[in-house]
Amino acid sequence: MNEFFRKFASVTSTVVGSPWSFLVAVLIIIVWGVTGPMFDFSDTWQLIINTGTTIVTFLMVFLIQNTQNRDAKAIHLKLDELLRAMKGARTALVDLEDMSDEELEKLQKEFVRLRKEHGADLEEAVEDVEEELEERKSEKQPGSR
Repeated sequence: MNEFFRKFASVTSTVVGSPWSFLVAVLIIIVWGVTGPMFDFSDTWQLIINTGTTIVTFLMVFLIQNTQNRDAKAIHLKLDELLRAMKGARTALVDLEDMSDEELEKLQKEFVRLRKEHGADLEEAVEDVEEELEERKSEKQPGSR
């Protein structure tokens, strides 16, 4: 059941997230709007679009949430692996998503402090990257050699 739902949610979110699905949704709204005068803009005519959009929205919430949960878990695992593989990395940071809000706040303050302490190093690194990008850009321009 889980595997079926995972595949179904993944395929559905891909299809529904496509430009074609958006176009179909816009066309449905246009057709609904154009048919308004034929039905004298009745309560039933309004109820059709309201009910349809409510049902679709309700079901899509679960599919999208499932897909986001899987993506977030995969990203966490990839980051955990990078932390594990990097020499000198603090592997205690692997399970941050399980920390309390207070613990996360303390950690964030620590990183703010570290950034302030090493701010000059960061600015220097950014300048180096910008210079390198400019050099690459000028090398690619015709007639620059």
